Amino acid sequence: MQLDLKKLLQEYKKGKISAEEIEKKIRQEKILFVKRHTVIDLERDYRCGIPEVILGEGKKDEQIIDITKDLLKKRKKVIITRTRKNLVKKLKKTFSDKYNIDFSDIAKICVIKDKKLKEKKEKIIVGIITAGTSDIPVAEEARVIVEELGFKTIKAYDVGVAGIHRLLDPLKEMIEKGVKIFIVAAGREGTLPGLVAGMVDGIVIGVPVSTGYGYGGRGEAALKTMLQSCAPIAVVNIDAGFVAGVLAVKIAKIVRDAEK
Repeated sequence: MQLDLKKLLQEYKKGKISAEEIEKKIRQEKILFVKRHTVIDLERDYRCGIPEVILGEGKKDEQIIDITKDLLKKRKKVIITRTRKNLVKKLKKTFSDKYNIDFSDIAKICVIKDKKLKEKKEKIIVGIITAGTSDIPVAEEARVIVEELGFKTIKAYDVGVAGIHRLLDPLKEMIEKGVKIFIVAAGREGTLPGLVAGMVDGIVIGVPVSTGYGYGGRGEAALKTMLQSCAPIAVVNIDAGFVAGVLAVKIAKIVRDAEK
């Protein structure tokens, strides 16, 4: 469970807990040591507004299971990115008795949450757009992150500049629904984010995707195009759907708080 600092301070004011005990509890909640391989930042959600998410890529299955097991003692939900089907089978075998386990094969994200956890979505909507079908996995990584961190999304896939007329109706719908934050994933020459930015009054986050081949392939041409966009956009690294999703959530939280 997360540390309720306000409750601790109220108990201190009433004389139910000492300053030393509060200090000890805070120290215990700063860092979680998992065996000898991982140190988890438990304060990241307080400090940065986004909880620490487990990167599955490059870790052994046993390490991820260890991390998940210890983290679930502190949190009611764990998100694992860049993961794989065979690991998900092990996670289900280990945790499915007490937790719901959802896996997106396209986004490669696994979400493990307490069966009693009740969540609600904020009213702010993030638009998710791709230029081509090949860009969908990266966009889906962003979409799942946005939704699991508490915000709604609306998507329009395969609406790139090769047939730009495909974009008009979905973009109109997004504008009518009040979308002000757009994540636009594009490979090859990466033109679409700049184009979208020239048509909306919101913030566009461009995600270059490692589709395309030959000179400037693997997302390099797309990245350079987005960095040179005439219409101002924010640009994340190649295939960085997770980063785009987190950035969109941080912006959405600022908008939400400003509207209160």
